[in-house]
Amino acid sequence: TLIDGFGQKNIQWAVLLTGFLIGLPLYYNAGFVILVPLVFSIASKARLPLLYVAIPMAASLSTTHCFLPPHPSPVFLVNSFNADMGKTLIYGLAITIPVVIIAGPLLGRLMKRIEVNIQSVFLSADAHKQRELPAAIPSFLIGLLPVILITLAVIAGSFMPDNILRKSLLFIGDPMIALLLSVFLAIWYFGIRAGKTTEACMKWLNEAISGIAVILLIITAGGVFKQVLQDSGTDKYIASFSGKWQMPPLVFGWMITALLRVAIGSATVAGITAAGVVTPLVTSGAVSPELMVLAVGAGSVFGSHINDSGFWMFKEFFNLTLKQTFLSWTVMETTISVVGFIGVLILDVLV
Repeated sequence: TLIDGFGQKNIQWAVLLTGFLIGLPLYYNAGFVILVPLVFSIASKARLPLLYVAIPMAASLSTTHCFLPPHPSPVFLVNSFNADMGKTLIYGLAITIPVVIIAGPLLGRLMKRIEVNIQSVFLSADAHKQRELPAAIPSFLIGLLPVILITLAVIAGSFMPDNILRKSLLFIGDPMIALLLSVFLAIWYFGIRAGKTTEACMKWLNEAISGIAVILLIITAGGVFKQVLQDSGTDKYIASFSGKWQMPPLVFGWMITALLRVAIGSATVAGITAAGVVTPLVTSGAVSPELMVLAVGAGSVFGSHINDSGFWMFKEFFNLTLKQTFLSWTVMETTISVVGFIGVLILDVLV
């Protein structure tokens, strides 16, 4: 639908927008697997270089994953720093737009020089017939519903008088309520309305819960780690460490997270681990909690390499060599990190 609307000349922007809309509600790995066949199909039919199409898709998924709630790391950071979810979302969207443009279509044009042999496995696999797919607009709206509700709550809290409508919008715009309503609506639209049985819907939910079990474990471990740092008094030492180096808190947060990302590999783990390190700087009032969430998010995608599962997914799915993966994936992730952090610094001056 989006490709037909944008036309062949603007295919990069169609893929970028598709990846952004898919990336908002879905975890990175899930969104990547869903969109890979689309990338192969477009590149083959339009006779375009594979990375010319793939980079905008991967950039949009990665950017939403590190900057925007309701993804695990941003949500954890918001709670750890006592940041405002709505403000974080709005600031994140303001940063995300230029980041995905630079790290997506613009960078993708440079990557088209990298020659890749298109595998036939995705080209030979038949997609669902158009009649079997749900309507495009309702599908996108359901995926965007949490973002819409949270944004409405921010607007209501800032500009509306204290009445029943304002209270209602604040209630449904609470992140947990917004996500819960979106789940219920998705079950009804894609399941019950489509004639699926209750057993089928329950199976979907079971599979979804099993898929996030590891993420929940990582988040819990991150919370434990943060508490250990606080109870041991390490947090006070860390708070003074930045001051001794005369390093701005946002720079310190980004740098620590970037180092953890390079050492650990996982963006989610790097962001959650960094929370325990930089929380003292936030609680001291030296920096905006919302901007620190975004600074840590930017650092969490820096310098992806061989210890990151995303690196290998990109390499194997697109049949790249190690050198090609470093020149494409690693450069793209680092671009997202650096450009995103520059955006955070600009917001720090403006807000």
